[in-house]
Amino acid sequence: MNIIDELEWRDAINQQTDAEGLRELTETTSVSLYCGVDPTGDSMHIGHLIPFMMLKRFQLAGHRPVILIGGATGTIGDPSGRQSERSLQTLEEVQANVDALTAQMKKLFVTDGDNQVRMVNNYDWTHKINVIEFLRDYGKNFNLNTMLAKDVVASRLEDGISFTEFSYQILQSLDYLHLFQHEGVQLQIGGSDQWGNITSGLDLIRKKEGPEAKAYGLTIPLMLKSDGTKFGKSAGGSIWLDANKTTPFEFYQFWANTDDRDVIKYLKYFTFLSKEEIEALAVKVETEPHKREAQKALAEEMTKFVHGDDMLEQAKRITAALFSGDIRSLTADEIEQGFKEMPTFETDGEPKNIVDWLVDLGLEPSKRQAREDVTKGAISMNGEKVTELEFTVSAEHAIGGKFIIIRKGKKNYSLVKLK
Repeated sequence: MNIIDELEWRDAINQQTDAEGLRELTETTSVSLYCGVDPTGDSMHIGHLIPFMMLKRFQLAGHRPVILIGGATGTIGDPSGRQSERSLQTLEEVQANVDALTAQMKKLFVTDGDNQVRMVNNYDWTHKINVIEFLRDYGKNFNLNTMLAKDVVASRLEDGISFTEFSYQILQSLDYLHLFQHEGVQLQIGGSDQWGNITSGLDLIRKKEGPEAKAYGLTIPLMLKSDGTKFGKSAGGSIWLDANKTTPFEFYQFWANTDDRDVIKYLKYFTFLSKEEIEALAVKVETEPHKREAQKALAEEMTKFVHGDDMLEQAKRITAALFSGDIRSLTADEIEQGFKEMPTFETDGEPKNIVDWLVDLGLEPSKRQAREDVTKGAISMNGEKVTELEFTVSAEHAIGGKFIIIRKGKKNYSLVKLK
């Protein structure tokens, strides 16, 4: 399957500058292409992954990807998709984010072999240009009326846009020109909000290199969930690739809880499962939705890709333990991940009667209710029911010397930490 055919099957193409020309190019040569990300933070979230997964598909099809980290453009701020100005970061903050994103990209995408991904930083060529060169050699090629008509600028005119963010499209265009001239890059891909920046780059290339220059642009559709809400968010906020921001268990659970209406779309976008495998899972969604096989496949593929086999197995162990109630099979680290968002209480670990302990912590509203729940078998500690009113809780019950897990009823878990 030609890479363009594959992207079309995956519903991953929004716009192309020259569909026929790009198809012919990808069928006859190994194309060098790029996608960029600005270092606005010290980690990417899953929304950032979308165009880079397409970049990876090009690599698997024999093409040559370039990943650009925006060390220069990150100091300016992309106005795309925003209603207000970004707060400028210090140069030190930008560099720290550049280092973090570079390490993240290398872990995910850089592999050995003939089609090894190249990493570049646009600060390397941009910081050498002085303001006179910028205005004469590049600014002269941009028509103000054309720039004002771009959606990314036009949407901001009512509330205002600074010259700094207004000039962002010139800097990104300069990136494409530089990579076209020095890295042989002929294709830029990005999210749908990057269309204006991509076409500005193509215009600059043709003004500098001639109208016959073979350069192309392709964007990926904006991804929304079937309920119309923004993709990549959960109740706790963005789903980050950094395990310190979103644990592997939380990451796994995000994908495992995907709506039936979205799961096949996500499998197409984010996984490298074959057409046949995804179509078979689509049938499962229609005929056996209760088994959630497509969601399990999505969660496993994504967790393995971002966090590796060991963290995938850990996430699956935590999931299985929570489902079965076999809490004692978990380590303290796994408990910390699995119960991160659950109600948390603290105790000093001094021995105390179960009824008094539950009331003092606030896990039960009264001693009467606590006694009733214990005698009825509604209270479990670390996966084992506590039914004796004389039971004494102490630090010895803490898993890993840190945590005691209380379950009230079938689903109400609480995490108790030893001080």
